[in-house]
Parts: sequence; C-alpha cells; structure tokens
Amino acid sequence: MSLPAKPNVLVFGAGAVGATVGGWLAEHHDATWLLDMPAIAEVLNQRGLTRYLGGERARARTTKVKAISRLGDAPPPDVVIVAVKTYSLDKVCAMLRAELGDKPVVLALQNGVDNQRIVPRHFSRVVFGIVGYNAWIDEPGVVGYQKKGPLVLGTPDGSCKDEARWLTTLLGKGVETVHTDVFQDAAYSKMVVNLTNSLQALIGHPMRPIEDRALFQQILTNLTYEGTQIVRAAGHKECRIGGMPPWWLMRAAATLPQRLTRGAFEKNVKKMVISSMAQDVLQRGGTDSELDTLNGHFIALADRHGLAVPYNRAVYALCKARFGKPDFQPMELTDVWAEVQLVMARAVARG
Repeated sequence: MSLPAKPNVLVFGAGAVGATVGGWLAEHHDATWLLDMPAIAEVLNQRGLTRYLGGERARARTTKVKAISRLGDAPPPDVVIVAVKTYSLDKVCAMLRAELGDKPVVLALQNGVDNQRIVPRHFSRVVFGIVGYNAWIDEPGVVGYQKKGPLVLGTPDGSCKDEARWLTTLLGKGVETVHTDVFQDAAYSKMVVNLTNSLQALIGHPMRPIEDRALFQQILTNLTYEGTQIVRAAGHKECRIGGMPPWWLMRAAATLPQRLTRGAFEKNVKKMVISSMAQDVLQRGGTDSELDTLNGHFIALADRHGLAVPYNRAVYALCKARFGKPDFQPMELTDVWAEVQLVMARAVARG
C-alpha cells in the first residue's frame, strides 16, 4: 500500500506525550488533529496548545491546533498516533479499529513492550515508538517537557520498515526522530530508566524533599543496576537513547563508594521531573498505573532467569500494595529500605 506524501494525522490522546508530539508536528504539518475529551478539545481550540521547556515557563510557546472529540470530525486519517497509557490501549485500539478499519498506519507511543502484543491484535501496519524525554501536564492545553525529543521508531521484528522510515521523516519535521533496526534493545534500555518511576511515585519525588540523599542513591541506583542485569540475562544489549546514563555509570553508582559517584548521580537527579507514574497515582489519584507493564514485566523476566533483584522486588511489592488506595501517601525512604532488607533476608534464608 502506498504511503501519501501529505498524510492526514490523528493524535489520539492530548496528554503529556500526545500534546508534545502533536504540537511539534502541527507546527510543520497542517493536516494534524488531536483527539481527546470534549472539554479538553474545547480548550485546545479556544486557547491553543502551550508548551514549555522545564524551568522556562516564561518562554512558553503557544501553537494553534485542530482538536476534536469525535473521529468523524476530522478527515479519515492515514496515520493514527496512539498516545494513551498501556492500561487503556486495548479498549482504545478496539474502538479505533471499529471506526477506521485496518486502513491507517498506527504509531504506538507507550512505555514498555506490552503494546507489542496489544496493538497488532487490532491493526496490521504498526510501528512502535520510544519517547526519549519526560513531559507533564500543568492543566488542559499546557504541557511542560524535559527536553525536545528524541523519538525512536521501529519494530521488534524489523517489519514495517517503509512505514517506520516514512513516519521518521514525517515526525522529524517537528522533533528529532530516528529509526532503529535494534528496536527491542532500545525499548528495554529505556525500560531500565523507567524502573525509577515507581520509586519516585512511592516517595513523592519531586513533590516532596528527599530526606536522605545517600539512601536515595543506594535504592535508586540498585534499581537500575539490577535492571541492566535483567535485560542482559534476557539477551538484550544496551542502546543509548538521548541523555540516558550509560550502564557502566549505573553499575558504578550502585557498587562504588558514594563519595566517588555522588557528583555524577546528583547531576542525573537534577534532570528528573515528575514521572508519568507519579502523575497517575499522586497528582490524579488514579487506580491505574504502568507499574505492572514496567516493573512487573522486569520481575517476571528476573523470575524466568533466576535473578534475585531484591531492590526491584521490594519496590514493586510496596507499590503494588499501596498504589490506587484512596488514602495513599508517599513513603519515607527509611521504610522503603526496611522492606528491601526484608527481601534480602528472605533470599538469604532460602539459600
């Protein structure tokens, strides 16, 4: 099937990712529509879409966009960029397939790899994307972002290369976008960094101060170091995306004396903004999160390969028990550490 030079593009979901990607594209490609709930679509049509780089709110940029709340209010799309969380993905794709059939090329922008089993059940031409930056919603129509890009596109089996390269060129008009032939390595490398989202949400970072910097470094760096061990055991290789810290630095920060690594660690902590998981469970008080598709997925891989990973097990168990409760409050780091020690003790007892 031919790929049009000037496609109609529908961005489904004007949250942090959909708003940034859709806004950047709309500045350079007029045939772009953002779809969300009626109240959000109304705000976007009346006020435009305002985006700003973190720390530079005064220099925010507002772009006029075309927003809709019904699929029939825009021309039939050649491309659908699905920018909802994984926990909403199956229902959204089923609705899109019922309305649009199997005609559009679909670009799935979710954290993790669970979207790789969900979206192809509904569509035949699917490209996946890794979002190499963090973003957050201040209010409908106002979104901040950590940095502009990159997006990394591809498929786990190397299929749909023409579609992936076509989308890379299209999105590259507005934001740095690259195509990779080692997409699965890239996806798992990004998931290693995403493991920290759970700890951030659990302790309320950066919405409340870190009471013990040394303990924070110990827990967070061991989460990512264990993550690299899980990924390697599963047969994947490191793939650097954007400004992600390299795996050797993750290992050094977790295993060397902190006096040697504190500077590099703090430099990376300064780049942290509120994670998507913290936005879900703290800001919006939601009962759904990406915990199982990120941390839970890694725990399953660790079980498959016989890895202890006590830090990840402890943080996952704490989040699983607490997220979604109406009275959830962020935990103290010392309480998180106590749970890690319990998990370690159980592992030793089991031999």
